[in-house]
Amino acid sequence: MSSGLLIVISGPSGVGKGTIISDLCRESPQIEVSVSTTTRSPRPQEEEGESYFFVSEPAFEEKISSGFFLEWANVYGHYYGTSREAVKEATEKGKDILLELDVQGGMQVKANMPEAVLIFIAPPSLTELRRRITARGTEISEHIEKRMHIALQELKYYEEYDYIIINNRIEETVNIVKTIISAEKYRVFRNKDLSWE
Repeated sequence: MSSGLLIVISGPSGVGKGTIISDLCRESPQIEVSVSTTTRSPRPQEEEGESYFFVSEPAFEEKISSGFFLEWANVYGHYYGTSREAVKEATEKGKDILLELDVQGGMQVKANMPEAVLIFIAPPSLTELRRRITARGTEISEHIEKRMHIALQELKYYEEYDYIIINNRIEETVNIVKTIISAEKYRVFRNKDLSWE
């Protein structure tokens, strides 16, 4: 198979998605994380085209109208979206593109690009998820409760995904994701151009 895969990673806040993605990209050079477009202001150390593509709100809304985005959302008053064309170009060059999305974004990708591989990362338990969020030391009690409430809603979506991985250990989870990616490349529908002539 010459084309790359589009892989969506979703799961509750605190489940370990960022670490999993970071380890995957370090271990698998053919995997790239898609650069999103956003209307929020750049933070220190963030670079245009590296961290995000930064645009104005009217420009983003124009892109929505033109069908530019594969998926998009308004998060805490700022737009975020993934370029449909950028994903297409990268996968056509054989790159595997990784998107870290919430469940709404995952469902948009599923509707717009059914061949995408959707992986849901789940915690071993809600108690462990709460422990991980608390251990960060960056959240006040009220925010932890809000994240736990959102997590409960997100966990209801796991059946909409192709795969679910319980993240007990990061190394094990990363290896499972790599196995899924490898197996997906051998799916028959991805290899319809085979010929024995």
